[in-house]
Amino acid sequence: MLYSVYESQVIAPLVLGSEDGTTLCACQFTSGRDARKFSWDGAERADDAPIISRARTWLDRYFAGERPSPTELALTPHGTPFRQTVWEVLTSIPYGQTVTYGWVAQRLEELRGVGTSARAVGGAVGANPVGIIVPCHRVVGASGSLTGFGGGIQTKVALLRHEGAGLEGLTVPTYGTAL
Repeated sequence: MLYSVYESQVIAPLVLGSEDGTTLCACQFTSGRDARKFSWDGAERADDAPIISRARTWLDRYFAGERPSPTELALTPHGTPFRQTVWEVLTSIPYGQTVTYGWVAQRLEELRGVGTSARAVGGAVGANPVGIIVPCHRVVGASGSLTGFGGGIQTKVALLRHEGAGLEGLTVPTYGTAL
C-alpha cells in the first residue's frame, strides 16, 4: 500500500492511499472514526505516485472553491457491489446540496429495480473509503440530523459550509441544536 498525507486549511489532514500508484483506494481523515478504519502499518510513503499527485491537485482545486468531478480520478474503493452502487449515487449529489439517506435509497431502487432501506444505505455511506471525493458529507438524516461522519460532525459542517450548502434546519446529533 502506498500513502501520502494531505494537509488542508479547511479540515483535518487526510491520508491518500493507493495499491499501485495509478488508482486511488482511500481518502480518509486522520482523526475521528476514519482514523480507525484502515491500518497504514507497513505502507510506503509515496507523495510522488501519479494518482497521489492527481488526488492532491483535485483536493487543492476543491478547497480553492472549484468543483472538480470525482470522475477525474481513477478510483478503486474496496466494497461490495451494493456499496459500490451507493458510492456511485453519491457522486451525483451536486456541490452545496444535501440529500437524505432515503433519497439515496430511492435512486438505488431506480438503478437496480430493487428497494433498499435507508439504514442499509447508511451503512454503505459510512463505509465510503474515498471521502470528500465521493461526497458522503452531503448525506443527512431525514430529520435534518447531521448523522455520524468519519472525520467528525464538525468536519462535516466545515465541508458543507465550504461548499455553500444551506445549513438551515440541520441539527447536530445528540445535542439536537440547530446550526
